[in-house]
Amino acid sequence: MTSEQPLKKVAILGRPNVGKSSLFNRLARQRDAITSDMSGTTRDIKRRIVTISENRDFEILDTGGIDYSSELFSKVAAFSLNAAKEADVIVYMVDGKTIPDEEDKKLFYDLQQLGKPLALVVNKIDNDREFEERFFDFYEFGAEATFPMSVSHNRYFNDFYAWLEQYIPPREDKPELQLEADEEADPFGEFITDINATVEEEDKEINVAIIGRVNTGKSSLLNALLGEERSVVSDVAGTTIDPIDESVEYNDYKITFVDTAGIRRRGKIVGIEKYALGRTEAMLEKADIALLMIDATTGVLELDERIAGLIEKYRLGALIVVNKWDIRGEKSYEEMVDDIRDELKFLHYAPLITISAKTGMRVHKILDQITAIYERYKQRIPTSKLNDTLREAMARHHVPSHNGAVVKIKFATQYESKPPKIALITNRPDGLHFSYKRYLANFIRSRFDFEGVPLDIVARKRGERFEPDEA
Repeated sequence: MTSEQPLKKVAILGRPNVGKSSLFNRLARQRDAITSDMSGTTRDIKRRIVTISENRDFEILDTGGIDYSSELFSKVAAFSLNAAKEADVIVYMVDGKTIPDEEDKKLFYDLQQLGKPLALVVNKIDNDREFEERFFDFYEFGAEATFPMSVSHNRYFNDFYAWLEQYIPPREDKPELQLEADEEADPFGEFITDINATVEEEDKEINVAIIGRVNTGKSSLLNALLGEERSVVSDVAGTTIDPIDESVEYNDYKITFVDTAGIRRRGKIVGIEKYALGRTEAMLEKADIALLMIDATTGVLELDERIAGLIEKYRLGALIVVNKWDIRGEKSYEEMVDDIRDELKFLHYAPLITISAKTGMRVHKILDQITAIYERYKQRIPTSKLNDTLREAMARHHVPSHNGAVVKIKFATQYESKPPKIALITNRPDGLHFSYKRYLANFIRSRFDFEGVPLDIVARKRGERFEPDEA
């Protein structure tokens, strides 16, 4: 039996502002990489799986612009050249609205020495006149394959695709797995579905968002978790603009990290960073767990509270990561924990770990925390045990009446996971006071392990219909 062949990798390289991210987006058929007229927008390596000609799959690598004008840009350039060495096919892009540049030529010749399929793409050839006047000047590069292109106008792509297909083998299609939807009747005869009545599928993929203020060490943590430098690390605030998806296999799980851009106060968001803030929220919508980075040298600031509020908004599993513990100053562990718990009361369920991403102190424990939190995030409470717990809770503290009217809770059922959501079937949903629901949530937490996981409890009438994702 032969093992499945790994996907070919295609790297897009070039100097800043030649259209690399736009080509990446066009190939990926989605607006993913941030595109802007500002030089140096892409600073890290972005990766996506792309399909062309319906059955040819490959991994596309979008790199930062090659520029040696500063220490940071030089580091970005080094990452880009490393991507070229990793790739099977290289696409080098130049700006067709300028004359051929000597630095471009030198970079292109250096890439030729790698001995890999290499195409020169002359972008921004937006019309036939520019094709006649500018494109042929770039033949002096001596490339074996030179293509005109207008990414923004989606022109002149056919010849480029035909060249690319030579190096991307078609996939060996396998028969699709047929899934049958077995819709069992609700054991209580309700519109509310008992999640335990459905078959649990294997779920071993975890999406983790790393969020926090700028310069709290998010990129350094990502690099430490992955065991290599995948994201550019710098002391310049706001270095990471695009979130970078990177995955690691751990204890039979595939953990995908999103190295989100640092969030600034709205009044201080300038230029390209306004896109980064929106992108961070978009990534949180897809995440299961958030690692909230807190700087131990400053403690919790007002902006930290606002960022932490995003975890509540998207109902994510959470781990509070207190970074720079090795240079924190004189505060003891107990003092720091008390301060954080006091400021972030709404994340009372989130465990806390102190680390140093720079030295690697306790970083190895984070992966264990992530998998444990995820198991709790997707857990299903057996209906019988849940109702036993409910009866015990009500026996200790009876349901308070509402304006003199008796409020009865008939039973409880878990109707969703990730996060766990529990419906209380009652004769008077509006009469169930929020403080009693909070009491029940805390009591349920005391009987089942929900550390790191939000728990939603809603009250509904018998037979009342509501959407599964309603909280």
